[in-house]
Amino acid sequence: MPEIAVILPTLNERENLGSMVDRLGEALGGLDWEAIVVDDDSTDGTADEARALAQANPRVRVLQRIGRRGLASAVIEGACATPAPVIAVMDADHQHDPALIPQMLEMLEGADLVVASRFADGASADGLSSARREKGSRLANRLARILTGVELSDPMSGYFLIETARVRALAPRLSGIGFKILLDILSVSPERLRVAEVPMRFGERRSGTSKLDRAVAFEFLVGLYERYLGQIVPTRFMLFGTVGGVGVLVHMAILALFYPDMTATFWKAQAIATFAAMTFNFWLNNWLTYRDKRLKTVPAWLRGWTVFCAACAIGALANVALASFLEMRGVGWVLAALAGIVVGAVWNYALSNRFVWGRV
Repeated sequence: MPEIAVILPTLNERENLGSMVDRLGEALGGLDWEAIVVDDDSTDGTADEARALAQANPRVRVLQRIGRRGLASAVIEGACATPAPVIAVMDADHQHDPALIPQMLEMLEGADLVVASRFADGASADGLSSARREKGSRLANRLARILTGVELSDPMSGYFLIETARVRALAPRLSGIGFKILLDILSVSPERLRVAEVPMRFGERRSGTSKLDRAVAFEFLVGLYERYLGQIVPTRFMLFGTVGGVGVLVHMAILALFYPDMTATFWKAQAIATFAAMTFNFWLNNWLTYRDKRLKTVPAWLRGWTVFCAACAIGALANVALASFLEMRGVGWVLAALAGIVVGAVWNYALSNRFVWGRV
C-alpha cells in the first residue's frame, strides 16, 4: 500500500504532466507513493498523456471526469479513490515544488495539516503572474484567517498534506465548489485543526495558462456561506441568490435611468431594465457562482444565456402566480410577495443548475 498519494487536479496540463511525474520520482525516491491525476476532461489530451505515463509507471493513476469540473471536487474524489493514509494536494504546473513533501510528511506527525506557504518567513510568491494577483491573494488570506480563526500565513494555499481519513470524514460537509479546498476544510472542520507551515518558493508555471482569475477573491464568500449556512442551504444556491440580489439593484438603477424620459411608456423602461438585469445576472453567475463550470466559448455563452433568460421568465410567472394566489386567499401582501420571490428563485436556480451549467 502506498504511504502517500499525490493528488494532481488537472485541466489542460498535458505539457506539464510528464516532467511533474519525473520530479515526484526524484523527490519521493525513499517512499512508497502514487500520483492520482484527476483530469476534468481536458481538451488538450491530458488524460491520454496520464494514461500513457501510467502504462510506463504503475505509480500513476488516472481519474478522467466527464461533466464535472473544479479543483475542490477533484481533490475530494482523489482522496476517496486512494488507500494511502496521507494525501498531498498540489498543482501539476510546477509552481509547487514536490521536494517539500518529505519534510511536510515529517511535520504531519505533530500536526493535523501541513501547508506549504507562499507568505511565511523565507518563502517567495514571485511565481504569481502579476502584482495585482499577489495583492489579491494577500487580501483573500487575511479574510480567510478571519473566517477560519486559524493562524496561517497562507490559508488559501493549494499545496498541503493531510490524513486521507480526515478528508473522507469531512467530505459530506465540504461544498466541493471552487478552487480553494484548503479553506473549505478549515471552515467546516468541527474541531480546530493543528496546523504547521513550511515556507515555499512559489515557482513559475512551465507551460500553459493559469486557471485562476480575479474571481478567486470570492472564495472567501463561498467559505463564509459554507461555514454558517452550508448545512441548511446549498452554498451554490446562496451564491445564486446573492447574484440575484445584486441584479435587483442593477434593475432598479437602469429603470431609474430610463423611466424619467419614458413616463408615458413605463413598460418599455421596465422591459429594458429586466433584460439588462437578466443579462447581468447570467454574466455574474457564469463568472462567480459557476466559475468551476464556466461557459467560455461564444456559442456556449449564447446558448446558456438564452436558456437562462427562458428559465427566469418561467420563474417570474411562477413568482407572480403564487404571490397572487396567496394574496387572494387572505395572506398579507408582504408575505405573499416574499413567498413568490422564494419560489421564483428556487425555480430559476433549479432550471439554471440543470440546463445552463449542469451540462458542462
